[in-house]
Amino acid sequence: MNDSPPVDLVRHRSPELGARARVLLAVPVGATEQHGPHLPLDTDTAVAVELCRRLAARVPDVVVAPAIPYGSSGEHAGFPGTLSIGRHALRVLLVELVRSADEFAGVILVNGHGGNLEPLHAAARILRYEGRHVLAWSPSGSPDDSHAGHAETSVMLRLRPESVAMERLEPGETRPLGEIIDQLRQHGVAAVSANGVLGDPTRANAEDGERLLENWAAALAERVGRHFPRAATATDVPTPAETPALPL
Repeated sequence: MNDSPPVDLVRHRSPELGARARVLLAVPVGATEQHGPHLPLDTDTAVAVELCRRLAARVPDVVVAPAIPYGSSGEHAGFPGTLSIGRHALRVLLVELVRSADEFAGVILVNGHGGNLEPLHAAARILRYEGRHVLAWSPSGSPDDSHAGHAETSVMLRLRPESVAMERLEPGETRPLGEIIDQLRQHGVAAVSANGVLGDPTRANAEDGERLLENWAAALAERVGRHFPRAATATDVPTPAETPALPL
């Protein structure tokens, strides 16, 4: 029989949370958007959820909120299935959500999509100005593997291999993001990559996916341990190896 408290917030009853000291709330912030011809639309959300769950396995008293499955994904317009609430709406959503979480010791916003960065950090600034304990965390992105390429495909092969259409793997635009960012911002991903891929997923594998997830989770746990020092001890939070980049 497992007597440990559940990781998922929604499996708790309200009094159970009130009885636990120093409970931190981890919120996966994702997106619903195209990820090339081979990956599912919820890839960013799936990555954010997994990172939150691995954080909870490392740091005591972390519970994981239901994921936010919509983000600022306007750059992926024109590809079927992409849904976006835009920057303003995402910022407002995050601000109001964290304001409602004052019963927690703090909130960790774990982001899985690069297009969310601006509203995510704007929301965090507002919330910190109000005196709330919030951490916004996003891994960095590799300049030549920023969307649906090797890293994201490897991670999904580790998490949900049945959702990866291996027969549809094909390279996309592989120039570094800095070389295409202006065109991408002005005209969207479709203007620089016909298949929606920024990178090359053709050599992706589950072993690389696990390695990436473990390094990202360790980096996240280390950051949480520094931001909320009473939430973890040195033995709870492993020091990450070289932190790889997360494609967004």
